[in-house]
Amino acid sequence: MVQDRFISIGDLSRRTGVAVSAIRFYEEKGLLTSLRTSGNQRRFLRSDIRRVSFILIAQKLGLALAEIERELADLPQGRTPTIDDWERISRSMRESIDARIALLELTRRKLDECIGCGCLSLAKCQLYNAGDEAGAEGTGPRFVLK
Repeated sequence: MVQDRFISIGDLSRRTGVAVSAIRFYEEKGLLTSLRTSGNQRRFLRSDIRRVSFILIAQKLGLALAEIERELADLPQGRTPTIDDWERISRSMRESIDARIALLELTRRKLDECIGCGCLSLAKCQLYNAGDEAGAEGTGPRFVLK
């Protein structure tokens, strides 16, 4: 039955654990699309349960909504995404995730090196900033992000 393909915004909220206001926000941002009933109520495809779940997972991985929107744009509207669809998105996201991992590992290594001396100050640090030479180069965490 065609009606079985659609769920209300409340049902989508209950099934995903996402607040109705967040679902409306995702719709406003173009991450989801609803249909309207004759009474102007939102109806979502059942497959949107997976789309919302993907949004939640991607956000927990640290992806920005713009990145999530790009990935979701490649998913089909009107049908449940297949394994091939998800694998394509996974490959696409891997580069971004790998870059974040590399930055986090570098940050951890730099923090360990800095905190290891005990001075806890880049202004005083004889290892990274002897004579406060870095102050002449401006502000910002340049040593950590190198």
